[in-house]
Amino acid sequence: MVYLTRIEKFNAAHKLWVQEWSQQKNFEVFGKCANPNFHGHNYTLHVTVKGQPDLVTGFIIDAKKLSLMIKDHVLEFLDHKNLNLDVDFIAQGVLPTTENLTKFIWNQLSSKIEGAELHKILLYETDTIYAEYYGE
Repeated sequence: MVYLTRIEKFNAAHKLWVQEWSQQKNFEVFGKCANPNFHGHNYTLHVTVKGQPDLVTGFIIDAKKLSLMIKDHVLEFLDHKNLNLDVDFIAQGVLPTTENLTKFIWNQLSSKIEGAELHKILLYETDTIYAEYYGE
C-alpha cells in the first residue's frame, strides 16, 4: 500500500459557543475561542489517500486532480468563510472545532475520490494544534 498526501491551506473564522451555557461558562471552557465577534485561523489541510500505483502512470491518483477535488468540494466552501454561519455542510448545532471539521471534510471527499481510497484527514488549526480523522 502506498500513501499520497496533498496539502492545501485555507483561512476561516469561527466561534466556539454553547448557547445553553452562560457567558462565563463559555469563556471558562473556550477562552478566546468564545469571542462574540468570532476569530480566525490559517488552517493547513492534509488529505491522504492510499492505493497501489498504476502500472503505466505510477500514480495512485493524479495529485492535480486530487487538488481540484479538494478545492471544489472543501476549500470553495471553507476558505475565507465564517464556519458558524456560511458553511452548509457543517451540521446545525455542531461546533466547528478542528476535530469536527476533519469529519465534515472526510464526508465531503470520501465518495468523490476515484482510483484510490481516502485514508486520513489531518487539519492543523495552529502550528501546535491539529486533529486527524480516519473515517472511523
